[in-house]
Amino acid sequence: MRFLLCGVIASLGILPLPVLAQTQNQVSDAQVAAMVEALRLAAPNTGKANDGYYSDWQVKPETLKGWSRYCLKKEVTPTQFENSPQLARQVVSCIVRRELNTQYAANKNNEIGAVRGAACWWMTGHYTGCNSGFTGKYVQQVVSYYQQQRSKR
Repeated sequence: MRFLLCGVIASLGILPLPVLAQTQNQVSDAQVAAMVEALRLAAPNTGKANDGYYSDWQVKPETLKGWSRYCLKKEVTPTQFENSPQLARQVVSCIVRRELNTQYAANKNNEIGAVRGAACWWMTGHYTGCNSGFTGKYVQQVVSYYQQQRSKR
């Protein structure tokens, strides 16, 4: 009987894991794609050829190091990132998925709240404080582009 009880407890301890993974806030591929495209469309144009930002998403080299290590388990150079739109989109999609999931949880599954928080983080490194000025306009632009992209999918 003792072994049977241990087996039941062990089985019950294992069973909820897949259920938990399914109930956590997992954004869809369509949501990630819409956010990635919204960030690309809203990326500020500095008007300078060598402005220190890379790819259509205007990513800083020091940011790219951490993101590529997180997403690809290896660092990529800014030149690799700049010269491969597919690589850039892969890294950006990975980070967007992570941040949207974080923001969905923080915003109690409010999609636009999650997009706002992720857009603010993308621009400033903070999830809040982008309600006015340049960052407020940027976040609103990302939300608008996101909604346009979502309506297409």
